[in-house]
Formats: sequence, C-alpha cells, structure tokens
Amino acid sequence: MEWEVRLIEWMQENSGDFIRVLGKICAFIGGEKGLLLMLLIVMFCWKKEVGKRIALILASVNSYLPMIKSVVMRPRPYMEYPDRVEARVLVESGASAQDVSAQGYSFPSMHSASVTAAYITLASKVKKRLVWILSICLSFLVGVSRPAVGAHYPTDVLAGWIFGFVIIGIFSLLDRFVEKAWIRHIILLAFALPGVFFVRTQDYFTSLGVLIGVIAAIPFEEKYVGFKDTSNVFAKVLRVICAFLIFFVMNKLLKMPFSGEFLSGNSLAALLIRTARYAITIFVIIGVYPMVFPVFDKIKTS
Repeated sequence: MEWEVRLIEWMQENSGDFIRVLGKICAFIGGEKGLLLMLLIVMFCWKKEVGKRIALILASVNSYLPMIKSVVMRPRPYMEYPDRVEARVLVESGASAQDVSAQGYSFPSMHSASVTAAYITLASKVKKRLVWILSICLSFLVGVSRPAVGAHYPTDVLAGWIFGFVIIGIFSLLDRFVEKAWIRHIILLAFALPGVFFVRTQDYFTSLGVLIGVIAAIPFEEKYVGFKDTSNVFAKVLRVICAFLIFFVMNKLLKMPFSGEFLSGNSLAALLIRTARYAITIFVIIGVYPMVFPVFDKIKTS
C-alpha cells in the first residue's frame, strides 16, 4: 500500500545516525546470532528448563512464519521499490538484495514475532515488572526498526507481533491438553514439515533444522547429561563463549564437503543440507556439549 511506502520513506529520510545504528542493533537482536545469544544466556546461565522452552518457541516461530511468507509472497520494500527504499540491513549480507531465496519474503516480520515470543515468554518466567517493561519495549523497538531499515512494511510488523502472541498461546494450549512432552514435540514438528513441499527460502530450512535439533537434544540431554544450573559466574561465561565457538566452527566444518555455489543455491538438496547442518549443530550445542560443564566448575575452584 502506498501509505506504507511513504511512511518508510519518511522514516529513512528523517533518521539520523543514532536511528541507523539502533536499527542495526535491533536487527542483530532479532536475528540468528542475537536470538542464539539470548537463548544460551537463559539456558546455560539462568534456568535450563526456561531455555528449552524458549528454544522450542523460537524454532517454531521461525519454521511456521516462512510458510506463511511463501503463501503470501509479499516482496520486501527494498525489492519492490528499489528506487524509493534503501536496503540498510539484509538477512544474508553476502547475497543480493533481490535474492528472495536468501533474503526471504516480507509478510509477516519474523524479527517482530521472534523477539515478542521469546522475550514475553522470558518475562512471564522471571515475573518481575522491570523485565516485563524491558521485554515490551524491546519488542516494540525491534518491530519499529524493521520498516526503518527497509526490510518490512508496517503491516508486516503488526502481523509479526500478533503471530508472536499466537505462538505463545499455542504453547499454553499444548501444555494444558497434551501431557507428554514428546507428543507436544511431534505436534510442533508436524506443523512445520509441510513447508518442505512448497517453501524454497533459506530461513525456513534453517529454522526447521533448529527445531529438529532442539527436539532431538532435549530428551538426549535429560537422559544422558542432566546438566545443572550454576551460580558460578566464571562457568556461566565459559558455557556461553564455548557454545558460540562450537556454533561457528561446526557451521564451517559442515560446509566443507560442499561447494559454495551449491550451498548458496535454492535447490531442495542444498536446502535440506542446510537443515541437516543446523540440526546437527544445535543438537551438539544443547544435547552433547553440556557434558563438559562439570569441568568448567572445577577450573574455577582449582
């Protein structure tokens, strides 16, 4: 709609350096690395069970929304109006701004949905007024920043906020009516799998891999690892830093058997390899890697 394009133009024309920087910060917070950092801090530094729930919520949000995107097929503002809207932040910085497979579609905003679902869930578990205020403000800022960087229309953001709360509601209903966790996990995965047949964007196959990895890692960790929450600050920092290192190293290693041209393509084979890479990486980080946590505790006390 024309009013949305004009609003984006106004936001970009009247945004100073501070707003530009804020937009990039918000893009990081709601992006892959920012959400992973938030998840690792919650899971490894605060409460494991809350982290598991947020991991499932984030993976579900980011698996379901690309399916909606691929049905609506709304181009991003900078794709549809390249002469009027500046692409200040890209989903995949190494790809062309017009590459739909890499950058994804516009409606709804996954950043808005993900941040809303994750941080509102966190606030509901912390149960402190300050955390509620910060979570609401952060969800608002991330949403508002998306049109400012040219990535979304205002209605994309509004839909993203709504879907974020819808996902929270779905999880509440599953908790209420489905007693066994493994059945809840199968239901979450069953809702995500249809996208394999019609979605051809990288964001979906990335998130599907994350969802599979989380669902596999949770029972594995519970049965064979059972790591404990810790009050050791040194161990907390080490847990998160090493997890990030594993993420980046495994991402590199699992790409090595394939050519860059193949991996950057949107063939079903390349996209399924992407799913497998992320599933293995997340499984290792959440399910296997915590086996070394007792060693971190001993390093501080020795």
